[in-house]
Amino acid sequence: MEKKMLPYASLHLQPPKPLLFSPSPDPLCLPPSKSLIFSPRIKPMTTTTLSLRLQSSCPSSTTKANPKNQTQNPSSYDLKIALIGFGNYGQFLAKTLISQGHTVLAHSRSDHSLAAKSLGVSFFLDPHDLCERHPDVILLCTSIISTEEVLKSLPLQRLKRNTLFVDVLSVKEFAKNLLLDVLPYDFDIICSHPMFGPQSAKHGWDGLYFVYENVRIGNEENRVNRCKKFLEIFEREGCKMVEMSCQEHDKYAAESQFVTHTVGRVLEMLKLESTPINTKGYESLLDLVEYTSGDSFDLYYGLFMYNRNVLEMLDRLDLAFEDLRKQLFGRLHEVVRKQLFGNAESRKVLQENYDKGHLNGAAALSSRSESVRFQGSARTYEYEAGNSSCSDDSSKLKIAIVGFGNFGQFLAKTFVQQGHAVLAYSRANYSDVAQKLGVSYFSNADDLCEQHPEVIVLCTSILSTEKIIKSLPFQRLKRSTLFVDVLSVKEFPRNLFLQHLPLHFDILCTHPMFGPESGKNGWNQLAFVFEKVRIGSEGSRVSRCNKFLDIFAREGCRMVEMSCAEHDWHAAGSQFITHTMGRVLEKLGLESTPINTKGYETLLNLVENTVGDSFDLYYGLFMYNVNAMEQLERLDLAFESLKDQLFGRLHGVLRKQLFGSSDNSQELSEEPSVAKFSQNSAALVSSSSETLNAENN
Repeated sequence: MEKKMLPYASLHLQPPKPLLFSPSPDPLCLPPSKSLIFSPRIKPMTTTTLSLRLQSSCPSSTTKANPKNQTQNPSSYDLKIALIGFGNYGQFLAKTLISQGHTVLAHSRSDHSLAAKSLGVSFFLDPHDLCERHPDVILLCTSIISTEEVLKSLPLQRLKRNTLFVDVLSVKEFAKNLLLDVLPYDFDIICSHPMFGPQSAKHGWDGLYFVYENVRIGNEENRVNRCKKFLEIFEREGCKMVEMSCQEHDKYAAESQFVTHTVGRVLEMLKLESTPINTKGYESLLDLVEYTSGDSFDLYYGLFMYNRNVLEMLDRLDLAFEDLRKQLFGRLHEVVRKQLFGNAESRKVLQENYDKGHLNGAAALSSRSESVRFQGSARTYEYEAGNSSCSDDSSKLKIAIVGFGNFGQFLAKTFVQQGHAVLAYSRANYSDVAQKLGVSYFSNADDLCEQHPEVIVLCTSILSTEKIIKSLPFQRLKRSTLFVDVLSVKEFPRNLFLQHLPLHFDILCTHPMFGPESGKNGWNQLAFVFEKVRIGSEGSRVSRCNKFLDIFAREGCRMVEMSCAEHDWHAAGSQFITHTMGRVLEKLGLESTPINTKGYETLLNLVENTVGDSFDLYYGLFMYNVNAMEQLERLDLAFESLKDQLFGRLHGVLRKQLFGSSDNSQELSEEPSVAKFSQNSAALVSSSSETLNAENN
């Protein structure tokens, strides 16, 4: 049943500012428009990336060497900086401010005096005491949601006139309007956004973006110099300084920052874990979860609530996911129709093989408990031959590649480089490419098989594999020929081989967990998964199998021996999820921005790693892995749960504006939605297990 929901555009009121007005006595009377609409002060500004130069109202500065090598008096850089909000982020900034020799004060509603003392920071519980110290700069390190309340609570009258206020919020239009509304006209304002945090910058700030707008800086030389000194703090640490209007920042951030955090939170709900067969793409997803998991839901909600562009991005992300589901199920529908209305033979083929794979997968999964599933069964393999000389002719094989598209050519290059004799056959004509690679090409399968290759490597697509196997003239091959597949699913080809190959043929099921894109710089430490399904006991046949595996061991692959059932269980949680997220993001048309975060770079890299693969490959991962449907449903549940959290929180804010604090019926916590997802996910897994057990019986 098609899911129906209101388009987000119909809900797209401008984000309200909490607590900006008193509740109306008439519950049907909407609050003043000031709380729902951003100030029209903002004018678009051209983005200017600075190469260690500061522009706008600050005079230009020349390129500086590393400050450790400078002979200038360090006191010329010293500022007295007061941090308002001394949680994780405030403490993170304080370390660098102190290391550069600045005097740092701090105030927070929570008592962080011990942390402050350990950092060399003077801590004040009373903001009056702090303001009476007359800091040069007030640096607001509060959460987005609490910024307005905290700013209005500061005793501004105790500060020096023309004090510089700086915010570091992840949204900028909201912060700019708030500072202009609340601060006296003689206070200076910089709106800034360090595009990094404690996790992404744990190894330093070099090369990370620092975005800012000099909103209001007085003309006096001391005020201009103070602005310059503050910005130089980040410049000296190697940040890429980007001057950009607040409006422009929020437009880019809706695409990069909000999408990054959304994907990170969805994946966090799935509780992704490292597997023995991680691909580069899956490693990227794990890195993304690590980058975003340390941030609070308040930060994520603030990105949603106070950036006017994010509803459109959330809508586009939802539509992209739905479109991908329609593609998958539309393709499945076509297959089922062919089964129902095709000839008698074609009606049986796909269903019989799918059912066999499904039952084998069920048997493999139901035989182990959830807590110890596949624990310790994957083995890392090492080969003595990996250290031997490549000039040894006894180690050379005659290898026939059946299917000479991109992946077949990719493998052939390494086979030839190692001195193996390589033959190839494909339905399309690749004779020119084969000649360039030093491969003997055959347009006729009989001619290829009569060359008596020792190994047949099937490099066909998942969807065409069965048809190709049935078309090969086995009678022209030597008995005991070794058949190898390199498909991304493993139970399906294993069953095909066992069903269609003569008993005297050897079978090795493999999956190189890389391709032309992820393996373009070599195969070192990339996973190669295999199962020796059927290898004869004769020494020559055992040796031949090991020689073939040694091709990948020589290149530095991480050799992992694993059952086909185990591979498919891991792959559903890693490879299928990776390709799904890559294809969803591809549909968004994400592009690099002037202010990319590390997390957003991870998403762009993920798209690059998956965009080159055909939809047939992705559909094959879905169709021929019995675990993929469960993962798709869990991904859908996680995304829906996250939207419930966001809109539930928004609903609570609107109710408070309409009815005041007396209405306690709507809690703002996100916990119910998380619990709901956990319950639904557990129910899904339980239902899936029951279905598998029923089919297995």
